[in-house]
Amino acid sequence: MNKPAKFTIAKRLQNFVHAFKGLNLFFRDEYNAKIHLAAALLAVTFGFVLNISIAEWLAVLLSIALVVSLELVNSAIENLCDFVCPKKDVRIKNIKDLAAGAVLWSAILAFIIGVIIFVPKLWLLII
Repeated sequence: MNKPAKFTIAKRLQNFVHAFKGLNLFFRDEYNAKIHLAAALLAVTFGFVLNISIAEWLAVLLSIALVVSLELVNSAIENLCDFVCPKKDVRIKNIKDLAAGAVLWSAILAFIIGVIIFVPKLWLLII
């Protein structure tokens, strides 16, 4: 039986280096990451311009976090599937479709949350 690795601050800091490399890969190489980033920046801009409440900020930021996190997981699943099974396989397709569905579901709900928060405030500016 292997002994667990000894805890060191340097090893823990190295984990952050790897995580930031993953974020860099995500935002550099994944087209959908750029779309989600643009949507997040738009939502944050609207939040500042429309002076949303703390509760509304929490809903917006949690929505952004959920969508981006699921897109990160989806990208990891797709990369893993392509590595494990480079040939077309209906099971791999189903796995990828399920992961993409999770992202889509979270994005739809984030959009609805955005509509609930921002549309009434925008409407008050118009009338």
